[in-house]
Amino acid sequence: MATRAPWDIDIARAIIVERQAVPGALLPILHALQEEFGYIDREAEPLIAGILNISRAEVHGVVTFYHDFRHKPAGRHVLKLCRAESCQARGGDALAARAQARLGVTLGDTTADGQVSLEPVYCLGLCSVSPAAMLDDKVVARLDDKKLDALLAEAAR
Repeated sequence: MATRAPWDIDIARAIIVERQAVPGALLPILHALQEEFGYIDREAEPLIAGILNISRAEVHGVVTFYHDFRHKPAGRHVLKLCRAESCQARGGDALAARAQARLGVTLGDTTADGQVSLEPVYCLGLCSVSPAAMLDDKVVARLDDKKLDALLAEAAR
């Protein structure tokens, strides 16, 4: 993953103001903040709401609805495990438990060394070849213990 700028409210304000007139500005603003900082600091929510003249609840609702937005920096690598029905039916629960045990974190957390974030996602669109995962931007279908261990080893580098 790319190195991101540390959170800076003045940079965030400039990003928001630059995009405030774009139709449907909220999503472009959130994407730009996430691109710049690697996450959307909670301090950005009331700032966005004020500039766009919308409620803080609306901003927060959008940030928390989309799983790719986060409130804290991700690890150097992000391992996403599909938690949708097809993947669960094909052994996804056991794979999630294995990943959590190997990394020493629960779904939604980042390892203490900041190396790996383990995130649940609800459908990677690979239901016919489930279970599925994604390490950074690389998707893996027909995930099994061996493939999961290889992903974990790759993320540890």
